[in-house]
Amino acid sequence: MTLFEAIKERYSYRGEFKPNPVSREDLTKILEAGLAAPSGGNAQTTYLIGVDDPELIKSMSAILNKTSTVTAPAAVVVISHPKPVYKDMCFNIQDYSAAIENVLLAAVDLGYASCWIEGEITADPVRQKAYAELLGVPEGFNVVCFLPIGVPVSEGKRAVHRPFEERASFNRFTFTI
Repeated sequence: MTLFEAIKERYSYRGEFKPNPVSREDLTKILEAGLAAPSGGNAQTTYLIGVDDPELIKSMSAILNKTSTVTAPAAVVVISHPKPVYKDMCFNIQDYSAAIENVLLAAVDLGYASCWIEGEITADPVRQKAYAELLGVPEGFNVVCFLPIGVPVSEGKRAVHRPFEERASFNRFTFTI
């Protein structure tokens, strides 16, 4: 699969996963892809935890209790370390977003599906703390995203993207909003 094929193939899969395990080799490749993402000021504020222990997945999935989290044979948990990098500015959100996209594309390339689950974690301090405690994440670091990884049982619902001309142009803003 080429990069452009992976980009077009990727979508947020929210359904049930097959029980097929995600090999440690594949999970390592997925984590390496995430860590290869750009980072503002090269601060490297993103940390990734690959989870393939069935009991830990079960404990983590109970926090969100979604079909995709309950049936996922593996997951990537994204940790952010917000710290000033340039003129008191933090780029940790941009850093972990770039890492997440790389993780999602690598998963697709290896034949898996996933879904970016962030808001339900970052908007809920109780869930954030529960994940941090399960994973031994120290204070000053934030659990920001849970990415279930696995082989989908069926084709999930894909988002319909607006036409290119409605969201991209050349040399000037030419859009009708």
